[in-house]
Amino acid sequence: MRIEDLDHQELLELSPETGLIHFGGQRAVLIDAVALGLLRKYLVENFGLTAARAVLTQFGFAQGWRMAETMKAQFSWDDEADWIQAGARIQALEGLCHQEPDSPNALSAAGLTLVSSYEAEQHLLHFGRSEAPVCWTLCGLKSGYLGRITGKELYVLEDRCLGKGDASCHLVARTRAEWGEERAAELGFFEANRLAASLDVSLHRVTETLKAAERKLRDHRRALGVKVVPEVEEPLGLVSRSNSMRKVVDLARRVAKVDSTVLITGESGSGKERIARLVHEQSTRASGPFIAVNCGAITETLLESELFGHARGAFTGATQDRPGLFEAAHSGTLLLDEIGEVSPGMQVKLLRALQEREIRRVGENKSRRFDVRVLAATNRDLAQAVTGGTFRQDLYYRLKVVDLRVPSLRERRDDVLPLARVLLADAALRMKRKISGLAPDASDQLLRYEWPGNVRELENAMERAVALARGTRVELEDLPEEVRQAFPMPVASTGTVRSLDEVEKDYIVAALALNAGNQTHTAEQLKIGSATLYRKLKSYGLIGKRKGGPESAS
Repeated sequence: MRIEDLDHQELLELSPETGLIHFGGQRAVLIDAVALGLLRKYLVENFGLTAARAVLTQFGFAQGWRMAETMKAQFSWDDEADWIQAGARIQALEGLCHQEPDSPNALSAAGLTLVSSYEAEQHLLHFGRSEAPVCWTLCGLKSGYLGRITGKELYVLEDRCLGKGDASCHLVARTRAEWGEERAAELGFFEANRLAASLDVSLHRVTETLKAAERKLRDHRRALGVKVVPEVEEPLGLVSRSNSMRKVVDLARRVAKVDSTVLITGESGSGKERIARLVHEQSTRASGPFIAVNCGAITETLLESELFGHARGAFTGATQDRPGLFEAAHSGTLLLDEIGEVSPGMQVKLLRALQEREIRRVGENKSRRFDVRVLAATNRDLAQAVTGGTFRQDLYYRLKVVDLRVPSLRERRDDVLPLARVLLADAALRMKRKISGLAPDASDQLLRYEWPGNVRELENAMERAVALARGTRVELEDLPEEVRQAFPMPVASTGTVRSLDEVEKDYIVAALALNAGNQTHTAEQLKIGSATLYRKLKSYGLIGKRKGGPESAS
């Protein structure tokens, strides 16, 4: 059959009964070109230009290869030029593109010129004029077709395009060796690992966006659930009624306005990450990602790859290029939690990254700039670690441009009850339970406890209380045993100082109640004699005579 005789009547088969369509021997479907343009728009907007180009290039390659396979089964031209001309004819009949009359093919030195391209048309419709060629699917299609017909590894690339304002599209086919290093980056779009890497980066970005949206929704729900707590004025569930916490929040807000590195210290569970989030949310980087990594939970080798990324083949299992968290946190904030646990070797690499503002992926020899604000957090005394030789002094001062020390919960007792109410409302909202508040004796006991686990322990206690509460409020029996067993702690509040006799009385009475009125056991715990305890109780008016019986604690 002559190439000129190929037309729709020859290639198109329609079945009015079943609606099946075959074109050139292949099952086909009619899809609106604008719908394909919308698919392209969706890919670009949701996965980025890199991933979208990789998907469309490889989709086109598969389509071109299948087209050649089907034609091989139906036609028997001997000349390679006839096969190439037939491919161009069928692509035109499918409405994909139309080449300039008498234009040489893509394998020629002059290359192929297209006067129309559905892909360029759709890109202009949905995105406007591009800075670079946009016929990604057509380049893939022609690469797959020519590769199957010639038996060579051919790649078609574009150097002029209607989509970027040129008068026509110009495509050239060459082998990888003939293209050389000049356009090696574009050849990567034909490789499966490039697609996987592009999608990995894109999915990571999508995941981080969804996480950020989820955090904002959670914060909004928490705000709705704690309207009954008037003491809460800070974002992210922060409570700062105590002077010590107010100072920390004020300093965090001030330092957020500048792009300095901040070292956040404090006991485990005291709320260091929440302070870090406050710094991020109050900064100019608030619209960027906030990424936290626990440096103490990752081995040195994996930590380097996690932070800096790695190149394909850098180590066993590194099947593709992977960006690290410094790159993932671009234009945002990176929190290096538990920085005191980092090994000496990794400390050197971190110091260089912070000084030079650039990182080098594992297995690569080129440096990459990053635009990230770095925060560090630790529950260790880094100054003492520097003295002991386990932490580098230069890294310590590089991190400690500003030092934020988060006080423990026992240092901010004015915050205990407001925090408890916030955490109680949050837990009740998550568990869908109607818990209105704390019983008076439960509130008193929360103030007596030392909270060695800080805010994290208080949060767990409130979650437990919500789960066990029988009624609409938390009772003393709903609190953890260690909280219920706590003795009262004397606290001097601003403007009110109680006498020692009053403090002693409250402590003795609480100890007696804790031991269910057993004076002997209480005296042993207080390390005083039974007679002394008896005398004190009598002076408090707690010892009386029962009819027909000895004196006892009432």
